[in-house]
Amino acid sequence: MRDSAAGRELLERDMLSNPVSSLQYMLRQLSKTYQWLPELVVDGFYGERTLEAVMQFQRAAGLPVTGTVDQATWDAIRSCWLEQESRESYSRATRIFPSEGIQVHEGNSKEYMIIPQTMFNVLSKHFNGITPCEADGNHGPASAANVRWLQKAAGLPETGCMNKATWDALSHLYEIFVVQDTDCLPEFTGGWG
Repeated sequence: MRDSAAGRELLERDMLSNPVSSLQYMLRQLSKTYQWLPELVVDGFYGERTLEAVMQFQRAAGLPVTGTVDQATWDAIRSCWLEQESRESYSRATRIFPSEGIQVHEGNSKEYMIIPQTMFNVLSKHFNGITPCEADGNHGPASAANVRWLQKAAGLPETGCMNKATWDALSHLYEIFVVQDTDCLPEFTGGWG
């Protein structure tokens, strides 16, 4: 599915721009499935707990236990994390943004656009390409520019139109760089997405 692949590409690009935080995030998520992994704090510092988690993962994956995150270790952790994500297959994105087919074009006003605008405002502290704008539900030029920036980064068509694929990419980006710790486990999937 193109949207999933584009979302993964966006995640990978952003993960590589903050590799230690991204590594910690993936290992933290994996610790929910693999009890032998320590639950890490996503702080961006490659400390003792992160080293321990990497070495435990390397041992379990049959990789050389070095504590160094080489390409093989990164790929194995990423692959395991993506597999876990697809198994859990709950999408937080679908619970807030309207369903497939809904599009908010530049110049339109929808109350639910306040949420993605607010998320962009928070993400602007992490990314130079995002410009803070008023979170008022009006999808004006600044709001549409932020959407285009995200669409370009995710490999989506750069329309400036907020749609489900763009919302999914925004949700994943927000989770990785802002939330960093998901309190919403799969058993709560009936709520939000």
